[in-house]
Amino acid sequence: MSDVRRLSSGAPWEEQFGYSRAVELPNGLVLVAGCTSIVDGEIAGGGPYEQTVNAFNVAIAALGQLGLGRDDVVRTRMYITHARDVDDVGRAHKELFDTVRPAASMIIVSGFVDPSLVVEVEVEAYRAETHRGEGSS
Repeated sequence: MSDVRRLSSGAPWEEQFGYSRAVELPNGLVLVAGCTSIVDGEIAGGGPYEQTVNAFNVAIAALGQLGLGRDDVVRTRMYITHARDVDDVGRAHKELFDTVRPAASMIIVSGFVDPSLVVEVEVEAYRAETHRGEGSS
């Protein structure tokens, strides 16, 4: 699949576990791996709202490296550890994506690698055919 672009963010887990931060397919679909609120090795933001904003900003930064942005997002997934966090996570999502209105899922999971994390997000974006090739390196 040589037409597939793979983007690394430099996070140590990418090399350790063998994955890419984002993958762009020839059809314009861009898949961003699960993102958390870990910035420079530390959890940024303590509560579910702050962690959600930070995690989505990590994903949006990956899109930016491919020449895409928030307006190109077509699907989001939010994995949370507690039902009590639904409103805070949903509020953060609305603030970031209200004008975009991607398809979205919020799923409750039993936990994450670091128990201080309460949310992990995934993003899918779409590069329109007229813009394919832009942002390529």
